[in-house]
Amino acid sequence: MALSRVRRFQPHGEGTRLLPQASRLVELPYSSFDDDDDDDTAEQDTPKPSPFSHCVRYLAFLWNLLFLLLGLLTLAVGVWGLLSKSPLPGGERGVSLGSDPMLLFVLAGLGASTVSLAGCLGALRASPCLLRFFLGAVLAFGGLELLGGLLLLLLRRRLRDALRDLLLLCLLRYQEDPDLQFLVDEVQQSLQCCGLESYRDWESNPYFNCSAPGVQACGVPASCCQEPLQNGSVPNAQCGFGALALGPAAAGALLHTGGCGAALAAWLRGQAGAIAAGATVLVLLEAVGALMALKVLGEIVAVRVWQRGHRGGLGWAGGCFGPE
Repeated sequence: MALSRVRRFQPHGEGTRLLPQASRLVELPYSSFDDDDDDDTAEQDTPKPSPFSHCVRYLAFLWNLLFLLLGLLTLAVGVWGLLSKSPLPGGERGVSLGSDPMLLFVLAGLGASTVSLAGCLGALRASPCLLRFFLGAVLAFGGLELLGGLLLLLLRRRLRDALRDLLLLCLLRYQEDPDLQFLVDEVQQSLQCCGLESYRDWESNPYFNCSAPGVQACGVPASCCQEPLQNGSVPNAQCGFGALALGPAAAGALLHTGGCGAALAAWLRGQAGAIAAGATVLVLLEAVGALMALKVLGEIVAVRVWQRGHRGGLGWAGGCFGPE
């Protein structure tokens, strides 16, 4: 009917020219079906991750989830340590926040949880942005650890001097910071030592100095005593009172008179193998996590490059939280 109407309104001899045009109009639907067939073939040719790749992806997620929980636990311990210290009656803290040892737990937990969260989301959401951030952070931490190890080897004498100054600072601020007090007591009890060089170093503390007022004057902490427990069970906080006024023989019968500086240095030398093994395990754990993230990232990038090449750049946008 369409061809008969076209011939009715056209002059004689021109109808044959429209037949090819009409035939071409009829052929258009068939060309669209051909395009759909090409799209189906392209979808079938899309590279798909292997079962091993899926295993690596979920293993990377669980790996980072474990370190995320450890980081959150460390962060919680640090925050609890900061909040548990009651302020002084004047409204000020006994120790400034910048010098509080618990701040190290907060920073370590915050850094570990942030990096691990990026690794979890990157593996779960197939996000190249988060995976690249995770890899960069792990490489940065690994570089800092290697740099610290080299500094320990090259600057051992300066580090010993720095450790000596740190121990002396702990003696001076023994009553001012509960964390330092706990640390000093643990070191003196574990290593059976007292003071930095000898028990006489406690004279430099303003509370234990013989000219200081109070019951602690001319005394030492209870952790210096050879028998810090009364009757074997009850802590005796007064066992070190007046010890600095005793002679060397009497003090030797009551206290551990040797200094903690030499004892701590000897303990560190004895634990050098364990410290090196722990550092090696930490580096290996970071390397395994980085390799898994690199494997997942490589496959994600390969799939997206293929999609952009076969769909004219209409692949995933590559946002930090998956496809857009």
